[in-house]
Amino acid sequence: MENSANVLVSGAGIGGPALAYWLRRAGFSVTVIERAPGLRPGGQAVDLRGAGRDVITRMGLMDRARAVSLDQRGLAFVNASGRITARMPADSFGGEGIVSEIEILRGDLAQLLHDATLPDVEYLFDDTITGLDQDADGVDVTFEKAAPRRFDLVVGADGSHSVVRALAFGPEQQHVRPLDLYTAWFTVTEPVQLDGWFQLHNTPGGLVASARPGRIPGEIKAGLSFRSKPISYDRGDTTAQQDLIERRFAGAGWEVPRLVRAMRDADDFFFDSMSQVRLDRWSRGRVVLLGDAGYCPSPLTGLGTSLALVGAYVLAGELAEARGDHRTALGNYDRVMRPYVEQAQELPPGGAGGYAPSSALAIRLRDLSMRAMNHWPMHNIMAAQFAKAGNVTLPDYPRLSPAARSGSVH
Repeated sequence: MENSANVLVSGAGIGGPALAYWLRRAGFSVTVIERAPGLRPGGQAVDLRGAGRDVITRMGLMDRARAVSLDQRGLAFVNASGRITARMPADSFGGEGIVSEIEILRGDLAQLLHDATLPDVEYLFDDTITGLDQDADGVDVTFEKAAPRRFDLVVGADGSHSVVRALAFGPEQQHVRPLDLYTAWFTVTEPVQLDGWFQLHNTPGGLVASARPGRIPGEIKAGLSFRSKPISYDRGDTTAQQDLIERRFAGAGWEVPRLVRAMRDADDFFFDSMSQVRLDRWSRGRVVLLGDAGYCPSPLTGLGTSLALVGAYVLAGELAEARGDHRTALGNYDRVMRPYVEQAQELPPGGAGGYAPSSALAIRLRDLSMRAMNHWPMHNIMAAQFAKAGNVTLPDYPRLSPAARSGSVH
């Protein structure tokens, strides 16, 4: 017996609104819950590349995405005095290099996707899921603030620290694999001379400082990263996190002292470990994971946004084509996405060490390899690798066409 399709999505970042868009196109009823009091503005830049770009095109949002994309020349490595030691223009490798041709602030892309779902999707901000109790016919959900409700399907699109994953699949430490890297992201309004480049500076000891132009004139998006074995810290104590960053970067050159000072005044400071999320399966009964909650590849790959967008499209398509049979749909979702996820989770050469070299020699060798990428034959080899990393052939789902209104779950 078929039930009316009523889907709860946790997370209003990238994957959540993208899934809501496609589910509504197929006729499902969708509610999105988000812990934050509203959409998170600004944020750092995310890559729109490969198959993720194809999904945005199929949504009819590419022109609007390009309109809010960042204007930047590419990636440049700099030494302590600010001299460029290696660079990769944004149009290298067909726009699919380390810095993609289309990069958008996370908040701008989330706003774009959110607006595309209105007025058909219900949003519950400033709330979170506290309990899931599922049976053969649905899931009873309790919330921190809202009254309990029942849904046919619950989707966790709530990031690498997913509440849904913890409730349905177990503690975070069972699924999150640290890369021994920690990063702080924040916005700087002090002037930093970038000349349009995303500049990155390495210091021996595994320290990385970065700054890139924002979308607003005079706005700089900064990052401070360091390599370390797992450390304990209070995720809610911003001051303690900033103290840790300041201690780690004491004595570092380039623009680091300016960035550390500006960090204290940033209203969007965010600190976290770089990790990957790996699970043998992404669904349990009527609960399923999407994007970073299920398969975070880490920022080192540049493919987190593409995975979320493609995953949203595939999950919605399989639910629609299976006419709501969640068992068949979720099995197909795993089958279609698994090869792409495994490919996207492959770290770039050197992994954390390539991003944050530990010695001066390693930094020089990394710069040498970066310069070599721009010349034949290495250019051709890297072009093939970059093209492969972000691409997958998207399935065609007739029931996601604008005319389809068929959502049901049984």
